[in-house]
Amino acid sequence: MAQKIPATIVTGFLGAGKTTLIRHMLQNANGKRIALIINEFGDLGVDGDILKGCGDETCTEDDVMELSNGCICCTVAEDFIPTMEKLLARENAPDHIVIETSGLALPQPLVRAFNWPEIATKVTVDGVVTVVDGRAVVDGQFAHNIAAVDAQRKLDENLDHETPLSELFEDQIACADMIVVNKTDLLEAAEAETLTTNLRQDSREGVQVIKSTMGVLPVDVLLGQGVSAELDLSSRHEIHHHHHHDDDNHDDHHHEHGHDEFESFVVSLGEIADHGAYAKQVSDVIRKFNILRLKGFVAIEGKPMRLTLQAVGPRVDTYFDQPFGAQTRQTRLVVIGEAGLDRAAIESALQQ
Repeated sequence: MAQKIPATIVTGFLGAGKTTLIRHMLQNANGKRIALIINEFGDLGVDGDILKGCGDETCTEDDVMELSNGCICCTVAEDFIPTMEKLLARENAPDHIVIETSGLALPQPLVRAFNWPEIATKVTVDGVVTVVDGRAVVDGQFAHNIAAVDAQRKLDENLDHETPLSELFEDQIACADMIVVNKTDLLEAAEAETLTTNLRQDSREGVQVIKSTMGVLPVDVLLGQGVSAELDLSSRHEIHHHHHHDDDNHDDHHHEHGHDEFESFVVSLGEIADHGAYAKQVSDVIRKFNILRLKGFVAIEGKPMRLTLQAVGPRVDTYFDQPFGAQTRQTRLVVIGEAGLDRAAIESALQQ
């Protein structure tokens, strides 16, 4: 069976910085072919125009598809599924699909839609990224421009959930696999730390909370989470049930910061005795030091094959991929995290 194409859902309120984050991601895609589905309102198509103008070979006009019929979670059957089918039927299939929802969209119905038979065997939800306006949340209003959000509601004739922003925010957090606290340049250090701590406590186990300015995040951090969120709906249920229809029923229906806020380094080790025990050890190290990603190859004593190890947050996946052959039998792990990681302590903790 062909491997499913991973799709990342980017959600968050109007003005949180979703489009800026996606545009930066496209401009730093490192050759990865990314297709975009943009949930746009009204006649302006502003986000689509911004992204189509990014001038990168990974986001040509053919790779950007707009949904103009209203809130994506309210128009799954008539708008989103046909668009996905069209995209998946293309001869030049993308490496990754990114879906930017409107600020009013509930992510849960969209994740559920990936179980529809038309697309279930071809695509999977790599992860849900919720972008948060840090300044607005600290100020208790969740979105920077409440009037603009209200205007967005009025533009959408198909919107079928009238939901307070606080409840929408809770649902976006409940569904997230990664929370990006954007606009941290507008926060005091103590405010940013308190907010990220609170969001970690309010979200599910293993959800990563990352600070950002201008949506500048490494592509390796945003993409490749490998969560298969559509298979894990029970843990990310809506806190508030807004919809009147059953989404499972097919018939119904200014300071630019760079990557210096992140760092990566390689840890080289010798052979490992027990790969099962070591995977658990790696998970414990990730939790202790708040590492975002850890990946590489492990040499296991007595095994001719090298062990591929990939971790997103504390979830560690391993498999044997190929013989070492002429390569040196050693363990090499790449550690990725926010700046300030205690490299010496991490290297020591990763020793068996």
